[in-house]
Amino acid sequence: MSDELAALIGAEIADRAAEWDLAGAIPLDVLRGLGSKGALCAEVPAEYGGHGLTGRASGELTAHAGALCSSLRSVMTSQGMAAWTIQRFGTRRQRSAELPRLTSGSLAAVAFSEPQAGSDLSAITTTIADDGDEVVLNGHKVWSTAAAYADVVVVFGRYQDGAAAVVVPTDTPGVTVHPVAQPLGCRAAGHADVVLDGVRLPASRVLSGTSQSLGLLTTIALTYGRLSVAWGCVGIIRGCLRAAASHARRREQFGKPLAEHQLVARHLSELLVAEQTATRVCEHASDRWDSASPELSGEAVLAKHVAAGHAAHAAATAVQVLASAGSVDGEPVARAYRDAKLMQIIEGSDEICQLILAERALEGVA
Repeated sequence: MSDELAALIGAEIADRAAEWDLAGAIPLDVLRGLGSKGALCAEVPAEYGGHGLTGRASGELTAHAGALCSSLRSVMTSQGMAAWTIQRFGTRRQRSAELPRLTSGSLAAVAFSEPQAGSDLSAITTTIADDGDEVVLNGHKVWSTAAAYADVVVVFGRYQDGAAAVVVPTDTPGVTVHPVAQPLGCRAAGHADVVLDGVRLPASRVLSGTSQSLGLLTTIALTYGRLSVAWGCVGIIRGCLRAAASHARRREQFGKPLAEHQLVARHLSELLVAEQTATRVCEHASDRWDSASPELSGEAVLAKHVAAGHAAHAAATAVQVLASAGSVDGEPVARAYRDAKLMQIIEGSDEICQLILAERALEGVA
């Protein structure tokens, strides 16, 4: 993790996470300020204005943000996923044109899900049609994190005989962004639906300019998102552990600190185990990222599933330890309780992760 970037993120969040959560928005100047310093997608190579962080270092930075504000961490995940998709699928010219914008203040989102294509992305119906030297997009995307703030959205859709991703400026005629009203978790992350009605763009905005396999395209992009979410969950757990331990140390009941009551001590031990387990599985997956291992996709699913499950349990445990002190909207553990639940749904629900992991368990079995 970059100490300089960690300090920058910490200073920007300060004690404002609750305020942002209750307001349902992060000030744009905060996001653009962090973006202009490359903090929202710090793994982008230095040649494009990024910091070139390794997977492990980027993960720890993500966890640092997640411990303070899951909404900001969600924006980082979306910005990073957009940047990774451009880096992975864009031509040299596309990378040179788009990536420096994402490290200098422009904000980005990605758009996968549709009303009938959530877990089953093979059901995507958004179309990208060639029309001379232009493409025309039509479709309806839902729950695109950070889209309410975005200057561009990387849209995934059907193209030719396969699929493609297109970098779509949100001020293009035919693009309408509808913020999601009062989401359960990560309320300030800018979740929004994106409607594409006859959107015309130069064909040069299609990444790589050719059709790709839908499965390959979405898996590569989602792998980044799953690993980022997993590290964000590590942050949620760390925040809950700190809050619960601090409260249990200073709060007295029946003449002694809560921490000296065995059942409360058990809760604290479970939080520590959750933090250590989630951290180790994320470190392992990030090492696979850094070594470009063919096992990366499966390890990212495992990390996301394990970390999200532990985060949800950790948040519930922290609320239990803090009791009424942690049950007020805006309090860190109350916010974590809502945010962690959302982590068990986004970037592959628990059930989808379990199906993928079950297939892995059966590999090589006669």
